[in-house]
Amino acid sequence: MIDLIKKSMLAGVGAAVVTKESAEQALSGLVEKGKISTGEAKEAADKIVAEGRAEYEKARTEMEKWFEEMLHKGKVATQSDIAKLEARIAALEAADKSGE
Repeated sequence: MIDLIKKSMLAGVGAAVVTKESAEQALSGLVEKGKISTGEAKEAADKIVAEGRAEYEKARTEMEKWFEEMLHKGKVATQSDIAKLEARIAALEAADKSGE
């Protein structure tokens, strides 16, 4: 579980910090040395950013699922649970008023 939290935090930081421009800047040294072309650097930067975003979304989804499971195990009412109860109360109140 600690590993999942660390991944989520690192993915969040990575998604916030790694922009296309910063990735291109990091790859510019390789371009200057002639190891890769400008086009390859841009393509690699796009891939780095896309993979970072995908990893962030995956970690975020896993964290949401984990939190939902913890809330369920802890028997804590979620907004969905409250909304369902409010709907039931409204239906019961309406039925009671029509029966008077």
